[in-house]
Amino acid sequence: MRAIVTIQHPAHVHFYRHVIDELEARGHGVFVFARENDLAVPLLEHYDIDHEVLASSQESIVGLVRTQLTYELRLLRRARTIDPDVMTAIGGVAVSHVAHLVGARSVVFLDNEGVTSHRITTPFAHVVCTPRAFREEYGDTHRRYDGYQELAYLHPARFDPSPDRLRAHGVEPDERYSVLRFRTWDALHDVGEAGLSPAGKRRLVDILADHGEVYITSSDPLPSDLEPYRLPVPTHLIHDLLYYADCYAGDSATMATEAGVLATPAVRIQSFATGDREFSNFVELEERYGLVRSTADERDALELVATLVADPETTAIWRARRERLLGEKIDVTSFVVEVLEAQAGERVERRRRPANVSR
Repeated sequence: MRAIVTIQHPAHVHFYRHVIDELEARGHGVFVFARENDLAVPLLEHYDIDHEVLASSQESIVGLVRTQLTYELRLLRRARTIDPDVMTAIGGVAVSHVAHLVGARSVVFLDNEGVTSHRITTPFAHVVCTPRAFREEYGDTHRRYDGYQELAYLHPARFDPSPDRLRAHGVEPDERYSVLRFRTWDALHDVGEAGLSPAGKRRLVDILADHGEVYITSSDPLPSDLEPYRLPVPTHLIHDLLYYADCYAGDSATMATEAGVLATPAVRIQSFATGDREFSNFVELEERYGLVRSTADERDALELVATLVADPETTAIWRARRERLLGEKIDVTSFVVEVLEAQAGERVERRRRPANVSR
């Protein structure tokens, strides 16, 4: 089997890195293509994943459209030389289009509803995979699984946290500390949306600093007064840091989910967290498992963070909740490998089938 994997975000590296290892261990050829990203590409290099960067990153909407077209064209050219059996991505706009042009099968993973780009992806994808609770329906191409994308790399079968890795960078995992994530709101689907205000970020630091160290990871430049709190560990150790943390708070959806499935009390603050617009993953993580609290109201979020870090029972409660989640969810990496191999087999079977024989 020849598989193409495309990467646009650091979380995609984590999602696919065990999949890539498993496929290569089974003798399959895997070709990884990426768009320029100041976190994703270094992660690919850290994990020694062979890859090729096909396009740069862009911040303007016009630039994003131009870059997407360039990326798809370059991916098409490379795919024609590789002749893949299957192509896969999270989001998967380019993959869903290019796969048809080279006779490959496309497998796309989604976990966020209401995104405009889904309209130009899902009609073309051969398989669309989503968590079980996903609200949107994609007909016969739709496969649901009992898990979250983050469980492809944070399931206990795949993730073994190490306190020594943190101590090597000056973090004492047995001491109390919190992790904050401030993200950039410049993606196409972020137009009109927002996370924490500058004042809210400072107030959050003030609250948590009374309960231990505070470590901030931010894709935006930090103001000088918050710079001393910048993350002390390299990016690839963020999950070790989250695992031993007493609290996570911020406006990143991915990191909130990562914290929740690691039993770290998590508070997510962003405008998406309102009513019918809320993503199904977060409805389930809050209402069924109680692992992530989400709100668009900054004041409510600050009060919730203060309550969580002040309660000595919080850690034990979250660990018990995580055990319930793990008892009901799967190792997502194994599911991904199964789907990719099945779709590659489908492509081979279609090629062998005589042209005058219907399925």
